[in-house]
Amino acid sequence: MSGTFDHHRIGPLPSFLAAPSGEAVKRVRMPTGDHMWLVTDYAVGRAALADTRLSRAAATHPDAPRWGSVDLSPNSIMSLDGADHARLRRVAGAAFTSARVTAQAAVIEEAAGALLDQLQAVGPGADLVSGYASPLPMVALSSLLGVRVADRPVFDAAVTALFDMTPRGVRRRGRHVLTLIEYMSSLIERKRDVPGQDLLSALVRVEQSGEISRTELINLGLALLMAGYETTAHQLSLAILELLTGDVPGEKSVEALVEGLLRKTPSTPISFPRVAIEDLVLGGTMVRQGEAVIVSLLHCNRDAEVFCPSGVTSNARRPAHLTFGHGAHRCMGAPLVLLQMKIALTRLWQRFPGLRLAPGDGALVWREGLATRGVSRLVVEW
Repeated sequence: MSGTFDHHRIGPLPSFLAAPSGEAVKRVRMPTGDHMWLVTDYAVGRAALADTRLSRAAATHPDAPRWGSVDLSPNSIMSLDGADHARLRRVAGAAFTSARVTAQAAVIEEAAGALLDQLQAVGPGADLVSGYASPLPMVALSSLLGVRVADRPVFDAAVTALFDMTPRGVRRRGRHVLTLIEYMSSLIERKRDVPGQDLLSALVRVEQSGEISRTELINLGLALLMAGYETTAHQLSLAILELLTGDVPGEKSVEALVEGLLRKTPSTPISFPRVAIEDLVLGGTMVRQGEAVIVSLLHCNRDAEVFCPSGVTSNARRPAHLTFGHGAHRCMGAPLVLLQMKIALTRLWQRFPGLRLAPGDGALVWREGLATRGVSRLVVEW
């Protein structure tokens, strides 16, 4: 079981996550005032994420316990269960091929090089979040979805505004969502007229075959957008911060290093809520029908009974971290995130081998949030 967190590297956490946990499953109070069961044990958390008696669809019901003011659409692939979820996941998975992900490597390499050129021109004192970690996933996502270069400023502005968690940004969120729906609809129509080799064109072809509806197609596009941008941008920033301030693991490969960083620095600290559709026992605790369960990925990924301080167990095979989830809702975009992080970190340290966090309190500014965590400013020198 995990203990206390090193908060100067973890950043601000909601009170229900910040306190040490000696229980595998405990009842916590959310910012909304609702209560949920919080899982902090790796084995129990992994089981909960795969348990079909814990429903994502039930969590979108108006009477379900809430963790915040913003919730996913009940029609999103991330909110569905059973046959509907399996059908949409099969469709998205068929379009999200390994070949299509691999083809993004050249795009990411080129974008990383251009952004690093700009950082070098700015000189020491540059902000890695605005200058590198945030724009890089946007370029990759734009390429994957087939967004025209000429459209990227409008697309980027709408997406960035959508994830603005300042009070003003949250109040304007509805308008940003409508802007993106309108943009996604127009983009789909263009793909229908002039299809390409991108992921969205592949999904349009599936829609034309009648396997999914136009509404489902738009929701899929928005789900890929929301899952692919914010979490990746924060994940990259957190990984860089860990390398600058933490104990650099002596991994034998970049792939192993990235996996270790993903385990220690999940940008999504907790899972989406799931609601019990029947009574069940979870980690020795009775969860009643209608009660909600969330899994702390931060705690589970640092479970001392599973991961020793170096992240290596006594077994030859390392346990899988839960940063991408587990079970039917495991993140489909995991291979693309891994590719982006591998390229981004490699190119960053090749260009700036002496990279270090700049002095001063303003060099590191944490972003506060519940659904995702990260830094909004990371000033560096070299």
